[in-house]
Amino acid sequence: MHPVSGTSCAPLDWNERWKALQRLQESSKHFEDSSHNWNDPENAKRYAANAQSQYDDRVKTTIAGLDITKDTRVLDIGAGPGTLAIPLAPLVREVTAIEPGAGMAAVLTEQCRARGISNISCVQKRWEDIDPDRDLKGPYDIVIASLSLTMEDIRAALLKMDEVSRKYVCLYWFVDMPFWERMYVDLWQPLHGSVYYPGPKTDCLFEVLYGAGIYANVEMMPLAKEYRFLSLDKMTAFFRHRFRVETPEQERVLDAYLAPLVRQENGEVVVSGSSTYAKVWWKATGRSGKQGA
Repeated sequence: MHPVSGTSCAPLDWNERWKALQRLQESSKHFEDSSHNWNDPENAKRYAANAQSQYDDRVKTTIAGLDITKDTRVLDIGAGPGTLAIPLAPLVREVTAIEPGAGMAAVLTEQCRARGISNISCVQKRWEDIDPDRDLKGPYDIVIASLSLTMEDIRAALLKMDEVSRKYVCLYWFVDMPFWERMYVDLWQPLHGSVYYPGPKTDCLFEVLYGAGIYANVEMMPLAKEYRFLSLDKMTAFFRHRFRVETPEQERVLDAYLAPLVRQENGEVVVSGSSTYAKVWWKATGRSGKQGA
């Protein structure tokens, strides 16, 4: 019974809450933006080029916070074009990269070849579709998922991560709305007359872990996002495409929104914003029975 109302109060199923938020976000119309199709090699190359400059500080912070040696085996889930895997490679024994996007996987392979990296292997599958016994050669010392927790059944995904790790699992996820998501929330209604639904955040992730008997550590960190363009026209074209702006009225709405965010820096047009993300990590529970392998 609830101590105040006297009525029964069933506990919230946080995994179902995560699923509901993921489904709502996936229903938002912004997902029609073809620039986020990671099967397209050109999109993957663009992302990789931006990642080398935009995410440099975050990558350094992430790697500095990992307990790694030259003997460490790493599993990187949602590896993209190798944002973490490539700088990790010379510091560890091997990295297994899980990346479902054909374009991203191709860019990762190409970058490994160009840099002479031989200790990264790529499995082109969604984490949900991975069979650890068939697709992986675990256990791994560290399992990482950096801003890639898009699985609908997050509880099953997390337990599989725990299963294939013999030391640590390190996740990185949003605490509040990142800058890009905040832009969608602000703009989608005035531009298109429908609601943009933000995805689940770290509070929900922590509760899912807690309900599964995993008591994770949580560290908060700043997260910056920056868009750089060679001209105002290129910036305008980019955001008009991203937000599906087609009419003069939509152009006025977008221009008014962007105006206070734009600045000139080193001859470039810059739009940036900040938010918070978290490192959520725990020692592997040993449920798989393979941790001593």
